[in-house]
Amino acid sequence: IAVDIINQVREIKGVAGVHIMAIEWESAAKEIASRANLLPRPVFEVDPSEAVVSFQAEAGASGGRPDDIIAAAKAEAEQIIINAKQEAASLQPSAAGPTLVSEDLGEDEMNEKERQMALEALRLGQEALQKAFGLTDDQVEALEKFSSAEAILRREPDSAPKPPAAGPPPAAKPPVEEPKKVEEVKAPAEEPEKAEEDKKAAEAKKAEEDKKAAETKAAEDAKKAEEANKAAEEAKRADEAKKADKPKTAAPPAGIEAGELAIEKTALSDRASKIPEDHYKIQYSGAIREVTLGTGDNLLTVGGSNSLPFQLFEGDMPRKPLIAMDVLDVAPDEWPETLARHFEGVLDNPVAWAQKCVNDYQAEAICLSMVSTDPNGMNRSSADAAKVAADVINSVDVPIIIWGCDNTEKDTETLRDITAMIGDKKVCLAPLTDKNYRSIGATAMAFQHPVVAASPIDVNLAKQLNILMENLGMQLGTVLIDPSIGALGYGIEYTYSVMERIRLAALTQQDDKLQVPFICNLGREVWKAKEVRLPTDNLIGDQENRGVLMEAVTATIMLLAGGEVLVMRHPRAITLTKSLINGMAG
Repeated sequence: IAVDIINQVREIKGVAGVHIMAIEWESAAKEIASRANLLPRPVFEVDPSEAVVSFQAEAGASGGRPDDIIAAAKAEAEQIIINAKQEAASLQPSAAGPTLVSEDLGEDEMNEKERQMALEALRLGQEALQKAFGLTDDQVEALEKFSSAEAILRREPDSAPKPPAAGPPPAAKPPVEEPKKVEEVKAPAEEPEKAEEDKKAAEAKKAEEDKKAAETKAAEDAKKAEEANKAAEEAKRADEAKKADKPKTAAPPAGIEAGELAIEKTALSDRASKIPEDHYKIQYSGAIREVTLGTGDNLLTVGGSNSLPFQLFEGDMPRKPLIAMDVLDVAPDEWPETLARHFEGVLDNPVAWAQKCVNDYQAEAICLSMVSTDPNGMNRSSADAAKVAADVINSVDVPIIIWGCDNTEKDTETLRDITAMIGDKKVCLAPLTDKNYRSIGATAMAFQHPVVAASPIDVNLAKQLNILMENLGMQLGTVLIDPSIGALGYGIEYTYSVMERIRLAALTQQDDKLQVPFICNLGREVWKAKEVRLPTDNLIGDQENRGVLMEAVTATIMLLAGGEVLVMRHPRAITLTKSLINGMAG
């Protein structure tokens, strides 16, 4: 493939050579160059002294010294300009008498002749410069001499006709009386009685017209008022009907409802009017990049805030955090019944599972976890897993995140096969680590997919991975950060601390390498904890409520730390989290 590309590039006019860069295939570079007949590599040696001698010889062969050439060019240019001005002056009409040539030559023809002479001056000047190609100060001065000729060339012919030549003043004509005054003289005076009758008739006619206009206006106003009342009544009835009828598609399934939080309507500045503004408000200098997920008409953008999460009194949070529902490519065998029962009948069919999340639970996005490819588990081949992923991607119209099994080698194979099968559809590839960012990053750049950069819980490692991907050629506007989170009670304080430090560096220290949205895959962390599997008892309460609250509280902590994309599992936990987002974001 590489040799074929090189041979095609050779046929492009103007291409002088090729540069071969084989990422992770460095050993193949020599073989590619050999098959493409690029070895041995040509060597070009140029002696600068020879180049200077040849230039001087060429300049001297043109005849005479450069100073003599410049002086001759100056004199020739000045003489041409003087001749052009004299010729143009001879073509202008004389102020003392009638013009001699205006009848034979039009204004456009005179300007055209000036153009031709100016062009000739420019051409001769250019030849003089070419003879002395060194471009010294004297040559620049000679070039300035041609500016006047160029000004003549750029002048367009006047479209407006010029006034005729001054001649003898025209003979005075006898004054002519205006027709109106003649008529006034000839017309007999009107009688006073007739004028009074006409005046009364005009006033009566005007009064009648005013009366009709008032009646018409009153009728129109009454009609408009009636129509406005009718429209108001119809709108009121429609509003009442809309409140009475709740659409079935918007109603959540039974058992996952959540109440709406009351939104604070009084601004913080009004509530804290007695406190100086600089005591509770910070001016941030940075902003989080925006990353777009999805394809075509189903695009969703995350990020874009320029303040800490939900601190709406300090800055803007243009987009609410996005929640993606987790779907596995194989039926889970470790999910507790309190979670699995909400996906009964579809757990063994990833396509139906994803469709249920979208249609029944109104999922905004889907995270497809390729757990079957884990070499320590089922170890499904990447080709078979790619077919399943392609079916899921083609079955729903929401953004898709493809999350590997966290084995770098297997994830590289699987994600490559998936991108090769889905055509023009865009998915988010995850996770990229410091071990596989080159291979998966190259695939993402080739097919223009966003990616997830995953690093252990560390600020410097997260920044370093972003720098490596940017050096590879990736744009950070297509990257999400996975800081490696923990569930409630399982090291979540470390995750929160690292996320907070990353966000503060991005907003207050203008660290553009960290101005990237967060993604938090928290569902898998929560539902593998032992607390969600313990049965119901009087001490720790209902098992399902315990799991739901554990996932919802974990999500809340991630939101307050800056999470823009959350991957969750339980529908009721998602409903609770959305209620919190709507209440805090307004």
